[in-house]
Amino acid sequence: MSPKLKSEMKKIAVALVIFFALMIVEKSGAAAPVMENRLINLILYLIPYLIVGYPVLRKAFLGIRNRQLFDESFLMTLASLGAFVTGQNEEAAAVMLFYQVGEWFQSYAVGRSRESITELMNIAPEFANLEHEDGSVETIDPDDVEEGNILVIRPGEKIPVDSVVISGESMINTAALTGESVPRSARPGTEVISGCINGEGLLRVRAQKDFEDSTVTKILEMVETASEKKSHTENFITRFARYYTPIVVCAALALAIIPSLITGKWLTWIYRACTFLVISCPCALVISVPLAFFGGIGAASKNGMLVKGSNYLELLDRLDTIVSDKTGTLTEGCFRVTEVIPAEGVDRMELLRCAAYAEGLSTHPIAVSIHEELERMDPEAAAKGIVPEDTDNVSGQGLISKVDGRTILVGNEKLLKSHSVPLTEIPTSGNEAATVCYVAELISEKESRFLGTIYISDKVKENALRFVPAMKRAGVRKIVMLTGDRSSVADAVAKELGIDETYSELLPQDKVARVEELLREVPEGKSLAFIGDGINDAPVLTRADIGIAMGSMGSDAAIEAADVVIMDDDLMRIPQVTKIAHGTLSISKENIVFALAVKILILILGALGIANMWAAVFADVGVAVLCILNSMRLITIKKTI
Repeated sequence: MSPKLKSEMKKIAVALVIFFALMIVEKSGAAAPVMENRLINLILYLIPYLIVGYPVLRKAFLGIRNRQLFDESFLMTLASLGAFVTGQNEEAAAVMLFYQVGEWFQSYAVGRSRESITELMNIAPEFANLEHEDGSVETIDPDDVEEGNILVIRPGEKIPVDSVVISGESMINTAALTGESVPRSARPGTEVISGCINGEGLLRVRAQKDFEDSTVTKILEMVETASEKKSHTENFITRFARYYTPIVVCAALALAIIPSLITGKWLTWIYRACTFLVISCPCALVISVPLAFFGGIGAASKNGMLVKGSNYLELLDRLDTIVSDKTGTLTEGCFRVTEVIPAEGVDRMELLRCAAYAEGLSTHPIAVSIHEELERMDPEAAAKGIVPEDTDNVSGQGLISKVDGRTILVGNEKLLKSHSVPLTEIPTSGNEAATVCYVAELISEKESRFLGTIYISDKVKENALRFVPAMKRAGVRKIVMLTGDRSSVADAVAKELGIDETYSELLPQDKVARVEELLREVPEGKSLAFIGDGINDAPVLTRADIGIAMGSMGSDAAIEAADVVIMDDDLMRIPQVTKIAHGTLSISKENIVFALAVKILILILGALGIANMWAAVFADVGVAVLCILNSMRLITIKKTI
């Protein structure tokens, strides 16, 4: 609890003690002559009133001076002063006192909801240990770290920028970023992200990014702008309060004046008008609905998911279709060569060397897997590091490289057919999910030679097997997979996962077009989400109703384009954030219905003189506190799927 909240709680406690002491004395008749004196009674009840009510009175006065008077402070001030005028001192003090109790509960609830987001805000490192060439270490500001700098991370210190470990071993605490309680192992070659905390070992790392481009900086920027993107429900409540409050004040004035002119009982109808004002105060709606969405974003952050605005929680609640990329999203993206099948008359190692050398400048996962296989089978050949003289990347097909005077083609069937390479009697692999990489040599414009086939496999993520049924249980109607891979691979993965529709052999622009078509099929009032992790997924993430990016392994472009970022790449976080979205919308609707129903009922009773100021206090403060407590249930949501 913050010092400010503690101070306010002490003031409220003191005011409550004085208030209830005065009530006991007045009701018991122990000091009847004193309490029956109207002036003394007024002064005594003004003591607890002013202890807690001064900030409200001040805000109401400033609102009047600035011509912005129609807010909760103005309503409470007008109603309580009206109660004093009619001689209901006890009820006037009670109105202000319990209004402040409700405000305290609101502040406390917001503080609790903000805790999980504050944890994210606290991940920013305060310093970095820069190692110079002479071995000396200087403490510098993280903003001054540049790509390529060598940094020393001591035990218990935060990693200042995204880096790769060059020496030392340790366990890295990623809880603040990913929500994972189990630390990750870090050793030479391990990539570590900024904001995580080093364990007991000393690490030397090489900075891979400047501070402004690191994960921690991007996350903080996203968190700071999340509250700006309000849901339709929140915007409705804001507009509702803007018109509702002036209407209520006019209705109260009418209730005070018109019946008084007819009956002549001015004090009676002024009291009823004041009761009407207290009842009609929109605190419960104005506080609890935004708090529900704020709590939802906080609950998501606590579970390793960054939601960039409450409007996306609303869209997640209406989720109908999920479209996903394959490689790196549903599959691990860690390719390995499973079979090398040379053509007749071609040596197996010659085929592997030709493919590896032709892929020499590529960082594509398939190229990396071919290099790793050559290094395993022929370390000497791999060590030569032959780089192609010229490489032409053919989008969606493969590449053409000139290596040692030879023109080598490495790619899919389309690439070889476009260069008239004969593909007769190609041996098949027993693994339908394997990616096929054909290798050929162009001898002249009219002559070519097929060298063989390399089969490369990618493994389906373990959590992807649980992801599809979990999303179906969450109410998603259709799950679609888009991939640039060949149809046999895509179909095999889709069959294993139970995906409804699959579209394969797509170029990046084809994915956008396919999502456009799928969006037209989504029922009105429902939404479509796209899950991706690569830089080529950024346009599709932007086009979908909700873009979901894998934060740990995903590219910077994908993370920036996305609306929801899964910090640890666990697909099972998506059913969890969907559950949080359902809970958020359900709670906000419950608050709206409950608050309006109680207020309308007590308003009618108050206008008829049946409900007094105590009933009004319940209709205002009691309903607000109950709605706030209802909203706070979101904070307790844990990972249960």
